Amino acid sequence: MLFDVVVLTKHSLLELDTDDWYCKQVHHEDGLVLDALTKQGLRVARKAWDDPDFDWQQTRSLLFRTTWDYFDRYAEFRPWLNKVAKQTTLFNSAALIDWNIDKHYLRFIAEKGINVVKTHYIEKGDKRTLAQCLAESGWSDAILKPVVSGSARHTYRLAPTNTLALECTFAELVQQEALLLQPFQHAILTEGEISLMVIDGQFSHAIRKVPKTGDFRVQDDHGGSVHPHMASLEEQRFAEQAVACVPFDVLYARVDIVRDNAGQLAIMEVEMIEPELFFRYRPEAADSLASGLARRLAAL
Repeated sequence: MLFDVVVLTKHSLLELDTDDWYCKQVHHEDGLVLDALTKQGLRVARKAWDDPDFDWQQTRSLLFRTTWDYFDRYAEFRPWLNKVAKQTTLFNSAALIDWNIDKHYLRFIAEKGINVVKTHYIEKGDKRTLAQCLAESGWSDAILKPVVSGSARHTYRLAPTNTLALECTFAELVQQEALLLQPFQHAILTEGEISLMVIDGQFSHAIRKVPKTGDFRVQDDHGGSVHPHMASLEEQRFAEQAVACVPFDVLYARVDIVRDNAGQLAIMEVEMIEPELFFRYRPEAADSLASGLARRLAAL
């Protein structure tokens, strides 16, 4: 074995582009993780997940960090994941990734008594029109998105007035993949979405993501902004409880929550594949991640 841990990214983020603030930010945070792992006495490297030349058996483990093109290249990513899962240890595990990659997992979390934003699933091949799906949901203001997605890919805000314009897009999408409908959560426009980092089972830190004026998407890809957030004890416990109900060992998770339309804390998403963990807001959280990973490796 050459390495104890290979930290995974995507090819376009592998090399540092000093003229790109986003790339510099990624390298800064991945650097914090690499340094923390090294302090644990681990041999580390950073590679693109689709590196055709690296033998994945030459590392004891893989840590998913910034593989942010997997959902656009799922047909390639899925076979690769199946292959490497047989060759080395994954953090988080392949079983957890497989479970978390499809937002049907929200149904499981809700069944465990955790408040989740109401969700209706539209399965692949559904013959209904978008207007029919929206009417049957009973929601006049809703969000449509794929069950396998990221960075707000094919995420649309729906109302009876704009469904006709999206019918062709919907018809094409539903033939290729399952989708979900959720009532639009109006607190996103006034309060934003809170992301709580849970590392090794414990709340670590939090940030608030706010959409730009005139938009509802909080991702920076779409003009959203990130701000520090002092999480309340209620928010911290809610996030920890959500992660605790997951039926797998969870080294790291980002729990995205919002005040729902009834004013209650509600899960938007629990991201356990390659979430941005915002280490720049709490660098010592990288040490917690490295410590948890090292302990798991030692127990193998």
